[in-house]
Amino acid sequence: MSPTSLAARPPADLGSLEALRAQFPDAAGYLAACTVGLPTSGTRAAVAADLAGRPDVAEYSRAVEASRAHFARLVGVTPDRVAIGAQTSVQVALLAASVPEGADVLVPEHEFSSLVLPFVHAGRGIRVRTAPLARLADEIRPGTALVAFSLVQSASGEVADLDAIVAAASRRGARTVCDATQAVGWLPVSAARVDALLCHAYKWLCCPRGVAFLTVRTEYARVLVPVQAGWYAGEDPWTSCYGGDADLAGCARRFDVSPAWQAFVGAEPALAAFATTDIAQVHAWTTRLAAAFRKRLDLPEPERPSAIVTWPDADGCDLARLTAAGITASGRNGSARVAFHVFNDAGDIDRAAVALGR
Repeated sequence: MSPTSLAARPPADLGSLEALRAQFPDAAGYLAACTVGLPTSGTRAAVAADLAGRPDVAEYSRAVEASRAHFARLVGVTPDRVAIGAQTSVQVALLAASVPEGADVLVPEHEFSSLVLPFVHAGRGIRVRTAPLARLADEIRPGTALVAFSLVQSASGEVADLDAIVAAASRRGARTVCDATQAVGWLPVSAARVDALLCHAYKWLCCPRGVAFLTVRTEYARVLVPVQAGWYAGEDPWTSCYGGDADLAGCARRFDVSPAWQAFVGAEPALAAFATTDIAQVHAWTTRLAAAFRKRLDLPEPERPSAIVTWPDADGCDLARLTAAGITASGRNGSARVAFHVFNDAGDIDRAAVALGR
């Protein structure tokens, strides 16, 4: 599956990869975008300006809506298909609340818990099954109501076979819920291919924590209950502040939660920077770096290119070596984990490889 199969053709006015890289002037040795991204220069300036001035609710609202539009552009849908939130687990809980009683829900083994626990604890006799990611499409049964999966696995960096999963779900009549938190920002993604797509933007999109997005197909949105509706879910939020008779928005905004204003102030310039860059170029840059690092460590290449590299490190010794060398990396599920993003370069490969004695 080529990266371009995941997204529509990018618009003609995209910026250069170099312009995006220039947003990160001091990133040497930082190999942890899969944990938390580095702030862009634009984010630093916007947050500093906000803290230096007085609160401006009108500007906060502008930042929220601009962020919604930037994310919509990134994943190839219109802004009316995008709801805003603060955590993916809360948005998954919204979806879980509308799963039919006794439903069969399928998730990958070792999936990130924020995508799994809302279904596990939804009650109503919902049954959650697991299967290896490589066999997920094969495990979608005629009675499966929903399959929830990360497009890129947090623990391993494995990229899901989206084509196979979507095709199998379509044959079986199952909903598809895709967490793209570890994908959007380096991998071209089309939200239109799944029923719902989730993304917390503090990793590869380099936003402050507290900015998350949920896209839903119009038909799916009709069956979802807005159990977390608040004033910002109203058709006109500023007339929905009191009482219980407000009209909810007629689009995905009905699933909004009240935004973390300052977080969106910082998020908007970062999202703008990524939305105006050809992500196919970012994909090529990041996966070439990751492939070069795997070669240096004699690690096998994955079936689908990934910007995340993991290898067994049960005792944490390799992670300790990286840390001692001033390299920011992470350890997950018994493995060491590094991520190559747009702000990394060949020097980071050398630093990490030398620290590991390679």
